[in-house]
Amino acid sequence: MSLAKILWVDDEIDMLRPHIMFLEAKDYDVSTSNNGTDALEMIRDTNFDLVFLDENMPGLTGLEVLEEIKKISSVLPVIMITKSEEEHIMEEAIGSNIADYLIKPVNPNQILLAIKKNIDGKKIISEKNTHSYQMEFRNIGMEISNRLDYEEWVDIYKRLVSWELKLENSEDPGVLEILQMQKEEANSVFSSFIEDNYVDWINGVEDGPIQSQTLLREKVLPKMVKGTPTFLFVIDNLRYDQWRSIYPLISDYFHLDSDEIYYSILPTTTQYARNALFAGLMPSEIAKKYPQYWIDEHQEGTKNQFEAELLQTQLKRLGKDYKTSYNKILTLAKGKKLAENMHQLVNNDLNVIVYNFVDMLSHARTEMEVIRELASDEKAYRSLTNSWLKNSPLMDMFRYIAEKGGNMIITTDHGSVRVKKAVKILGDRNTNTNLRYKFGKNLDYKKKDVFEVRNPDDVFLPKVNVSTSYVFCKESDFFAYPNNYNYYANYYRDTFQHGGISLEEVLIPIVSLSAKK
Repeated sequence: MSLAKILWVDDEIDMLRPHIMFLEAKDYDVSTSNNGTDALEMIRDTNFDLVFLDENMPGLTGLEVLEEIKKISSVLPVIMITKSEEEHIMEEAIGSNIADYLIKPVNPNQILLAIKKNIDGKKIISEKNTHSYQMEFRNIGMEISNRLDYEEWVDIYKRLVSWELKLENSEDPGVLEILQMQKEEANSVFSSFIEDNYVDWINGVEDGPIQSQTLLREKVLPKMVKGTPTFLFVIDNLRYDQWRSIYPLISDYFHLDSDEIYYSILPTTTQYARNALFAGLMPSEIAKKYPQYWIDEHQEGTKNQFEAELLQTQLKRLGKDYKTSYNKILTLAKGKKLAENMHQLVNNDLNVIVYNFVDMLSHARTEMEVIRELASDEKAYRSLTNSWLKNSPLMDMFRYIAEKGGNMIITTDHGSVRVKKAVKILGDRNTNTNLRYKFGKNLDYKKKDVFEVRNPDDVFLPKVNVSTSYVFCKESDFFAYPNNYNYYANYYRDTFQHGGISLEEVLIPIVSLSAKK
């Protein structure tokens, strides 16, 4: 059985017989044509996998044949072969969406490489990535079992995400299962790591990572350059793997100056983590110092409606007299309006733009069956995020900033994890509704299932009354009440949630980019 069907079109096809025999010896099925008209008829009648096309032929030229081929099949790879090295011919061919461009005289290895790159490339890359990960699997496993510090956990997570992106199109389901098992093992150990260290970090007992409340001070403001506007985008609920998958979309416009990860505080939700980010304070400190800007969960109203005010309080405490703007995008219309008015922001020192689409996508996926189907797993979730960005006003903003030579920082307030296992909890009617963390009094749960904080003061979280405690789900668990337990366990399983402890929720991106000149 042949590897692939190839059509070679050249008015001097007889002179290429040695090349054709070479490919046939490699088990390729090669058909030939000495003119464009016959070649087009052959393409209409036969499903070829690749076409070698001479650029300079009598009758229909190679470029004319190429144009007709694309009308017949826009995805058929065409490799242009020419004697000419004139730049305008190359540009015209490339603009017509050729797969490759070879200059005569070509040798057999050039031809073979072009075939493998365009026909067998994905398979070869998949097989190599599978083999490389199998070799790396043991190393990552050994490191996970060691006592890692917070920087080493960032390295492990980055490597796992890199392998996930490399292997997402693998034809070997076995290697994907192995990777998933390793991620689950890593999340189990990471959850224990957070349990053991989080309280000490928050209280300064031991050195800790950059977290929500220190992010602006440590990672954003030091990157500002006088005379150059800085645009800080806070894309709600943007996981690190999503960032890695969308970066190629903006890489034509920006240099990636730094690609870092910081730690979200607990709970990994907007009310707590994003308010802490803008205030530069932990939640209970905000509630005490600026009670007018803090709304408890049991109170009416949006819980993060004072982000602009909290940002100004932090800048004032740090003695930063910046000209700033703040915009929050919750709808497509608002996004379009801001994109049209970006020229009004370029004279500011710092422009903060909060974009909520990814978080809305996560919640819509829970509630809407069609979104569940479109984002059935992490790979599809990333793909849906990419599709959104390509066609969103946010992409227009990115292009404008690049055109004006601005600097850009992209970050988020927390990530999300695809939940798998329901764990039972009991609480009174005042207990909050989040699936990944609960707070209240007299909560009833199995201690082994959760990270419990009996005294909220230990982690700088507000308490409604003296007996308030917090509990956080670990790994990919989620809370369900005993009433209608099976229904809710099934309904929420395989949805993306946040608020608890996992690599995906806690370890989140903070990246700096500068416009390409």
